[in-house]
Amino acid sequence: MERGSVVALTWQATCFEQRWGISLKRALETATDDLEINIDSSEEGIVMRLHGHVGIDSSPKLRDQLSAALRDQSARAVIVDFTNVPYIDSSGLATLIEALKIARHRQRMFCLRGLQSSLLHLFQITGLLTLFEANGCGSASSAPKVS
Repeated sequence: MERGSVVALTWQATCFEQRWGISLKRALETATDDLEINIDSSEEGIVMRLHGHVGIDSSPKLRDQLSAALRDQSARAVIVDFTNVPYIDSSGLATLIEALKIARHRQRMFCLRGLQSSLLHLFQITGLLTLFEANGCGSASSAPKVS
């Protein structure tokens, strides 16, 4: 198994065609820690579109990109799009909180958008959604524009 892989034990239901029975079979699923970060400049500011898992192995890469974007003097805002992110762990959350702290210190907007499903729920129950919305970003859910 590769270093940095996330392994999940899953149970899959299989129906027998000949009988009415259902069997459960165990399978290991491996999700890689690859995180793709696409960066564009727009009228809104610097937009970072993430694709993949934000975890312990990909957080340093994200931290470096966020730090560089927040140092950019021409950017009035840094927007992180989570539309294609199915998973984030505590190291990813810590990276985002650290970036928000730096953005506030440098008087820049730091916004999240595209949070969906379980990620949106995670940000809601931890109170982080309110923290980021209080930063002047509006809704961090799937809304297409950041206020």
